[in-house]
Amino acid sequence: MDMEEQEKKTISIISEDGVEEVVEVIFAFEFKDTNQEYIVYTKNEKDENGNITIYISKIVEEDGESKLAGIEDDEEWSRIKEVLRELSKEE
Repeated sequence: MDMEEQEKKTISIISEDGVEEVVEVIFAFEFKDTNQEYIVYTKNEKDENGNITIYISKIVEEDGESKLAGIEDDEEWSRIKEVLRELSKEE
């Protein structure tokens, strides 16, 4: 099935300055050894080369709510990049 044919999944996020945005979820994944979940999403913005910008955040539970958090750790980034490389090979 073509990506165009699939129904797009969206979520609402609230930025740090309180602005709510609806973003398109590309996919989510979890590292089983750390039980840490991540989400890859887009606001369908394009960079200067016409490529769509994607964002990656980790999902954290805070006060019973799922929130998105930045990724600060270099090792964590390395693992995420490897997942993205593997996925891009499959397409």
